[in-house]
Amino acid sequence: MNAYESVSDLEPAMHAGDDPREFASVLSAVHDAAMSGGRMPARPRGVIDDSWQRLRRAGLDPDVACVSERTLRLDELEDRRRRSGLAEVVDELARGLDSLIADGDNILVVSDADGHVLWRSGSSKVLTRADDLGFVEGADWAEGSVGTNAIGTALMSGRSVQVFSAEHFVRSHHSWTCTGAPIKDPRTGETLGVVDVSGPAATIHPTTLALVHAVARLAESQLRESHHRRLDSLRAVAAPILARMPGPALAVDTDGWVAAVDTVSPRSRLILPPRLGPGRIFVNALGECDVEALPGGWLVRVAETSHSPTTRVVLRVPGGGNVEVTVEGASGAWTHRCSPRHGDILTFLARHPEGVTAARMSTHLFGVDDRTVTVRAEMSRLRRHFGGLLVAGPYRFVDGVDVEVLDAND
Repeated sequence: MNAYESVSDLEPAMHAGDDPREFASVLSAVHDAAMSGGRMPARPRGVIDDSWQRLRRAGLDPDVACVSERTLRLDELEDRRRRSGLAEVVDELARGLDSLIADGDNILVVSDADGHVLWRSGSSKVLTRADDLGFVEGADWAEGSVGTNAIGTALMSGRSVQVFSAEHFVRSHHSWTCTGAPIKDPRTGETLGVVDVSGPAATIHPTTLALVHAVARLAESQLRESHHRRLDSLRAVAAPILARMPGPALAVDTDGWVAAVDTVSPRSRLILPPRLGPGRIFVNALGECDVEALPGGWLVRVAETSHSPTTRVVLRVPGGGNVEVTVEGASGAWTHRCSPRHGDILTFLARHPEGVTAARMSTHLFGVDDRTVTVRAEMSRLRRHFGGLLVAGPYRFVDGVDVEVLDAND
């Protein structure tokens, strides 16, 4: 069974009408017997039994409270958030599950595909209780780290999971219940992460599983629609450029998904090298190709000469207002008008080709070095539009690009 199982196939931890306290007592007896090797009064559900067996083989101790050994640093957390592919659906997930969070007894958590907690929200009361379990942003809640739980077990099983009380492998988690559903990349089918609702065991309700599962599917639909919109936008920019091209070429987004082709056999995606920048690359089935930046993607042209064309970026800085950015390549040019802040960032980077840290950019923009979260958010927005022209670590224009700043008087 997978994350696209129907609602009728979902298996809540308990059924409507069951007494949570009585059921928790039965589960506790089952857990005690299973961990001691005794005769169990009942069998755990299949997804739970599979998890317990994995964890016993791994040597996890059910009597030792599990807290993530190392919480991600803030910069690591922000990098994982950016790379997760889930940032654009976090608000949608929160809206869809607000009815479960509004009463203050549950928290909403979104993890990445490795089980690291990327975002969480809820009342201060329940967040404080979660803190005691190490259920914090940046913590590792993969099954192998903290035992059976809705995040880690959903990732291992590939299905929506509800875990109640003593179904948790580690005893310190028995006072909790959690419900998680995987979110998959609609383009590839790969798991991006898990949306989870957790709280005290008494808050369990069988319908929670169906709601969390449905909200995860809606998030996937939103991701699919966003992908189509980005490709449509890229296609609109690329179409007139491709029409002028003398040879085979494609327009692809930053992940290699094809928006438009000209005299190239149709395909859905190109496998691009990591940290791609303008210049020459080798592409399987196409051979040597010249790459030029497009808004939100790349123009990939099958190379006809031994000469690799240069990409030029021109920043025109007016006396006030928006900065105009023109990107010029062998196939033509395109222009984007930036907001004053984005123009300021790009101009600062152009004047510091060696690159700048987030702290240094914060000092430039705000006069203090501690607004790095805002800086990283702004850089993420810029990189979505300018693709591989900008890189991080430190922030700078990619090598091989000629950058020129023209002031108002030039």
